[in-house]
Amino acid sequence: MQSVDAYISLGSNLQDPQAQVMRAISELDKIPNTKLLTHSSLYKSKPMGPSDQPNYVNAVANISTFLNAEALLDELQDIESQHQRDRGTERWGPRTLDLDIILYGTMQIKTDRLQVPHSGLAEREFVLIPLQEIQTDLIIPGKGELSSLIKQLPDYTLTKIEIQDVEPQS
Repeated sequence: MQSVDAYISLGSNLQDPQAQVMRAISELDKIPNTKLLTHSSLYKSKPMGPSDQPNYVNAVANISTFLNAEALLDELQDIESQHQRDRGTERWGPRTLDLDIILYGTMQIKTDRLQVPHSGLAEREFVLIPLQEIQTDLIIPGKGELSSLIKQLPDYTLTKIEIQDVEPQS
């Protein structure tokens, strides 16, 4: 099997979200048969769903992997578990870490466990803007050009976080 470029969204709004996301970015590079290529800046966004929760810290990472999409998903869920991710019943509730496969090469995948491109990709400023920062000319399979999707966003409230000497915790 050849390596595949994949894009992973990262988000956190609990237990020092900046540190959670930075640590998770470094952990992506430790996934077997996978290499971290680059990642976006960190961004602050308002929560989707219940508004009585803290703002999120978000980023997008680009990796190269020899893992199939389901095996990659298993590894991402393992990282979430290491960050004490609670998979409770509240949809879009607060979380220590959320990792989603946004793109897996040019494939479109729909299984019981996984949908790629991610189903909400076109409406999520906290994914599209960081994605554009690291790959401006992407074509999203089944959705179109990244730049066109961004133009269709309503006015967004995403703000870039200026990081000052934040070291990922190991």
